[in-house]
Amino acid sequence: MSGKVAWITGATAGFGAATVERFVAGGWCVVASGRRADRLQQLVDRHGAERVHALAFDVRDEAAMRSAQASLPAEFAAIDLLVNNAGLALGTAPAQQADLSQWKQMIDTNVTALVTLTRLLLPTLIERRGAIVNVSSTASTYPYPGGNVYGGTKAFVSQFSLGLRSDLHGTGVRVTSVEPGMAETEFTLVRTGGDQAASDRLYAGAHPITAGDIAQTLWWIANLPAHLNVNRIELMPTSQSFAGFQVHRE
Repeated sequence: MSGKVAWITGATAGFGAATVERFVAGGWCVVASGRRADRLQQLVDRHGAERVHALAFDVRDEAAMRSAQASLPAEFAAIDLLVNNAGLALGTAPAQQADLSQWKQMIDTNVTALVTLTRLLLPTLIERRGAIVNVSSTASTYPYPGGNVYGGTKAFVSQFSLGLRSDLHGTGVRVTSVEPGMAETEFTLVRTGGDQAASDRLYAGAHPITAGDIAQTLWWIANLPAHLNVNRIELMPTSQSFAGFQVHRE
């Protein structure tokens, strides 16, 4: 047991669930938050209530978030690491055809919820000389058709991480933006409204990043010596690289 505590958002699937497993295996205690209480309970059942504390709430609900934080048992309240992983992409349509409600949901989840939880935990993280890891995306840097607001939210996450790093100068708190490329999780299923065929086509033969790959990366970042800070880390599968510019011709 390391005596350290990580709060991992979006812990019910994908990167979040794999990260819970990795940190518990490494001796940490984990506050696992997400919307799906049944999946969170499975984590508790597997690892024990002394290792995993489940908080079921929608990150867009600030009152629920504050209540969840206030309810933390003493042994889970001293947060050493915040992993802001909860996030989503919705829709693949071009901006002029996009669903405005989906845009707002992405902003509320990927931006507003992330900054809210970060602000709530900053006093504890400063006291603990802890760390913040924000899960961004290569979409924060490289645009693609249909990426519109999703890419914009992730660009915010990357820039916010740099801003935090600057503001927290001298506190000992480390801040990292992790920016994965193509990764096979529930991401595309969520984005397409459950279209398994679309997900299968996207990842077929590509050997994409796995949730375990990201969990291992987060573990490495969190366990670096306290005098080292990874500002940002961009990961892609070897099969993915950079495309050319679009050119429209008459």
